[in-house]
Amino acid sequence: MSSAPTEPESAPEAPGDLPPRRVPTLVVLTVAVVALDLVTKILMVSWLRDGERVPLIGDLVSFTLVRNPGAAFSFATGMTWVLTLVALAVVVGIARFARRLRSRGWAIALGLVLGGALGNLVDRFFRGPGPLQGHVVDFVSVGWFPVFNVADSAITVGGVLLVLLALLGRDLDGTRTGGSESGSDHDTGPDAGTTP
Repeated sequence: MSSAPTEPESAPEAPGDLPPRRVPTLVVLTVAVVALDLVTKILMVSWLRDGERVPLIGDLVSFTLVRNPGAAFSFATGMTWVLTLVALAVVVGIARFARRLRSRGWAIALGLVLGGALGNLVDRFFRGPGPLQGHVVDFVSVGWFPVFNVADSAITVGGVLLVLLALLGRDLDGTRTGGSESGSDHDTGPDAGTTP
């Protein structure tokens, strides 16, 4: 009689093995984005003077060093400390969601957003004029678009992926919202194969 209860208890442990495989994806992508963001900013600050422009493709694409007190793509300038607190809230929120993370698509999207948020937070804390008010280094200029950096790009791509995942009905745990096949989508279903 003791073997009957242990059999059903071992079945749910297989899906329970999925989060450790998704959290590393989140962590590795986050670290990669932060590292790339920091390296490119350090290189640009050592190479260019503030406001200096180096054309790459005519007037369309160039490197232009800008110290940005606002949000991504120079929005909300003058609210640096508020943006810093918002970014911290995003980081804490993603860290809390991570324990439920079984979807590869969500891991990639959240890793991009988290890496971008942390990359810009480093500037907010360690660049002038001071902690919580540091200006973010932006350096990529494309046409009329505001100057941006690697972190901004990661946040944007990650945000678009999150919207797509929500529209497709994907959940953090790898299931599909409102689908009768939700239980089969944890690892081998459409979430594992077709989600970016």
